[in-house]
Amino acid sequence: MAAKEEVRSGREDEEEKYVYRISTDKEWEEFQKNESCFGGQLDKSSGFIHLSKLDQVMSTLQNFFLNAKVDLYLLQIDANKLGDGLVYEAVDGTNSFPHFYGPSRSFSPLPLDAVTKAEKLVLADGQFSCSLLK
Repeated sequence: MAAKEEVRSGREDEEEKYVYRISTDKEWEEFQKNESCFGGQLDKSSGFIHLSKLDQVMSTLQNFFLNAKVDLYLLQIDANKLGDGLVYEAVDGTNSFPHFYGPSRSFSPLPLDAVTKAEKLVLADGQFSCSLLK
């Protein structure tokens, strides 16, 4: 238990036990087939995989996925399994988001074994829902 506390103390205060990935159905299929995924075009061009804390998921969905024409999945990811490749970075004056770079910031794929749950998101009346968001 002491070792786990040491790892946790080395991270920022906003560290969460889980981080979340909004995935398209195609990305989720690739994930399961290859047991890892580099994410979408934005992730590849950024050099890291975009993630969210639970309290950021709904606003990310509303801001970036409201008009998506594909099925979406919410992946719950064990933050501890991402090690030091998970970095919380400020994106504006008030929000910091988790980004997965991989070991030594080498832009590694997100490993499937870090995913603890995956649920299909349902969009109804302009609102997304799944049991992970309750």
